[in-house]
Amino acid sequence: MTPKVSKIGVLCSGGDSPGMNAGIRAVVRTGLYYGLEVFGIMRGYTGMIEDDIFQMDNRSVANIIQRGGTILKTARSAEFMTYEGRKKAYDNLKKRGINGLVILGGDGSFRGAQAFSNDFDIPCIGLPGTIDRDIAGTDFTIGFDTAVNTAVEAIDKIRDTADAHDRLFIIEVMGRDAGYIALHSGISTGAENILIPERKTDIENLVASLQEKERRKKLVNLIIVAEGEKGGAEYIEQVIKERIPGLDTRVCILGHIQRGGAPTCMDRVMASRMGYHAIECLMEGRHNVFVGVLQNRMNYTPLSEAVKKKQRISEEWMKIVRILSS
Repeated sequence: MTPKVSKIGVLCSGGDSPGMNAGIRAVVRTGLYYGLEVFGIMRGYTGMIEDDIFQMDNRSVANIIQRGGTILKTARSAEFMTYEGRKKAYDNLKKRGINGLVILGGDGSFRGAQAFSNDFDIPCIGLPGTIDRDIAGTDFTIGFDTAVNTAVEAIDKIRDTADAHDRLFIIEVMGRDAGYIALHSGISTGAENILIPERKTDIENLVASLQEKERRKKLVNLIIVAEGEKGGAEYIEQVIKERIPGLDTRVCILGHIQRGGAPTCMDRVMASRMGYHAIECLMEGRHNVFVGVLQNRMNYTPLSEAVKKKQRISEEWMKIVRILSS
């Protein structure tokens, strides 16, 4: 029989995402409601290895729901990917009696949680905290909505100056392995082309499309490029300048502004909902899953499956892009 969870740790791992603080707040306050002791672990798995752990109460999470980033900080830990590193982390949890974990992060964080639980039989619950929205098993990841809205606000402003000068702007958004930010921000700002790592870019088709628009005197164009696309925005600019030298072209890389800022209402609500259900999972004995949302219902995916699958962009999305950008 699985021992009852009585003391839990909560941590953030990998890249930060807006809404993580809302998730932490929900985990802490729901845990305390059920009579659990709750410990914050600073800087993710690194803090677990280095024993940077402290007990939390309701006041620990006061006035944080509206803040971007994470009060627990976050980091990536190569040491935790070794058994020796995980053993150090386990020893630090054991001496405090911590027998359950909630991890906010992406697929790399979930891989670490799965390995840790396999080694030491500590139940782990994952919350999908990643702006990339690339985890299969959920329609929503904490931070995605805020990141997209940040990108949209910037792109709308760029379109104003593009229109004033009849320019082509190539705008690079985040998404090393996933193109969801590029896809959603591109559709919602009327971009003429959206380039994502999931689809090989047809340079000839891109150039032909721009040449055809030039013939139609459509001189204001936006190309949205996910950073994971080959060479990024600067490579695309180089190709276009070589093939269409008369086109006035500019590059804008939005970068880490997409990770920061106050989370949107959706990110705050969904992170709160997920944090609450993470504790419910531990109380019910549902272990080693991550809490997602599918069709507005809570969905629980085993960590072992979550680390093997990626959320994929469907052909229907790409058809929508082709039709609406013509």
